[in-house]
Amino acid sequence: MDSENPSAPSRAQSRNPGKNHPHARPQSGVIHDNVRLTENFTVIGNDLTQHKELSLLAIGLGCYIQSVRPNTAIDIKTLAARFPEGPTRIAAALRELETHGYLRRTRLRAPTGRIVTRTVSSNRPGHRSTAPDTTSRPARRPAAQDKPPPRKRRLPDVPQPSYTSPVLLQAAVDVLSGLRRHDPRLLLSATDAEHLAPGVAAWLERDVTPTAVRHALTENLPDEPLIRPAAFLAHRLAAQLPPPPPFRPAAPSSPAPRHPLQTCDGCDRAFRAPTPGRCRDCRSDLPEAA
Repeated sequence: MDSENPSAPSRAQSRNPGKNHPHARPQSGVIHDNVRLTENFTVIGNDLTQHKELSLLAIGLGCYIQSVRPNTAIDIKTLAARFPEGPTRIAAALRELETHGYLRRTRLRAPTGRIVTRTVSSNRPGHRSTAPDTTSRPARRPAAQDKPPPRKRRLPDVPQPSYTSPVLLQAAVDVLSGLRRHDPRLLLSATDAEHLAPGVAAWLERDVTPTAVRHALTENLPDEPLIRPAAFLAHRLAAQLPPPPPFRPAAPSSPAPRHPLQTCDGCDRAFRAPTPGRCRDCRSDLPEAA
């Protein structure tokens, strides 16, 4: 019977290149001698560090941008002062990162009116976080409050004169602008006065003096505040419009030219004449009727 040899190896020894093959080539390539970092580090994906289309400068700049704190300036001028590469190369690297989705740059208007560039760095191209905006702009209100303000209601229609002239409309605007002297609540805007002027002109065209129009619009005003004074005046101009004057000249065989309305310098009454002056009742140079 064979006896067991305790000194015999139990298994074949593995090859050791250094001992068994002293002439073998040493292993090539990088060897990592790392320690586990617990502070002052940044997690960066290999899709950026090993990107096959980005230049080495773009990869390094992308890693730097992902490592800085939020709101750190990363414009071309600041980066050119930080690194030895010039502004041209840094601008090209930023465009590479933007093309491949690692940067998103948009131009915004600051509250002061200045145009600024907002840069968003992404460690995964195509991913958009739903986190709230951290810029200095005020947070948007809920969608329910983003509705536009209600439009101002349209003013009621007013009577229209049969003939509009600049002199007649200016006299109407003068009447409207003087209403606030009788009641401060009747202070009108330029837009409201422009809307109401034809209605006042229709009164003046019916031989109503500006004083009578002013009295009709300002008498018996309600005691409560006037929410829309222009709408109140528009209602009065339409509801209290006087009838045309009772006298009308006979129609001639050939129509005579229709002169514009003028305001009498004596009695403040409207009358038709080719030039400004006094009405027939206030002129002393006309012969009295027999």
